[in-house]
Amino acid sequence: NNLSSDRKSIRVDMSASTILYTRRAVAEILKAATAVELGPKQGKHIRVKIPYTHYGKYLTTDKRIQVTALCEVMRSHGLKLLVEKTIILEDTNIIIKVPRRVVVNRAVSLEISYANPLPEPVSRCVLLVTLMNQQVKINLARLAPRERSKIYFEFTPRRAGPLQLQVDFSCDKFSHVKGFVTIAVAPA
Repeated sequence: NNLSSDRKSIRVDMSASTILYTRRAVAEILKAATAVELGPKQGKHIRVKIPYTHYGKYLTTDKRIQVTALCEVMRSHGLKLLVEKTIILEDTNIIIKVPRRVVVNRAVSLEISYANPLPEPVSRCVLLVTLMNQQVKINLARLAPRERSKIYFEFTPRRAGPLQLQVDFSCDKFSHVKGFVTIAVAPA
């Protein structure tokens, strides 16, 4: 935004890097520069698109990207503005559907759906389901780009009260995408 009543020429140097939660850079994934002309009291947006192919192999489990823009007002004796934004990428949605009524000593079937949010296929897909202090590892088929799939998981609760079900989805391109639900088990 140009807050003055004079015309401004701005040079914008942009960069983006994958980072750890400590803000330490892992790899630079974008470097670009552009010039912007701003009239009096005018503002402009600069859109930056970073394809998965640029950052995918450098992304850590922290799933963070730091985007920086250094804006220099030309002919202003070195007036500069630094803008930074940390982007935390969202996990794939894991959706767990539980029947309305779950009762002690009666088998119940849950629907667990998971997705590949990437524009490329993923393989070596694994779901780790944790329930009642037990873990079940389920090997899954590869997923096409942006494909969603589902499995059905059956169990029989042995006591009334709340039960926590946790699902951990991993594949060759990302790992430890978690979903969980608390199931209210009614007495028989």
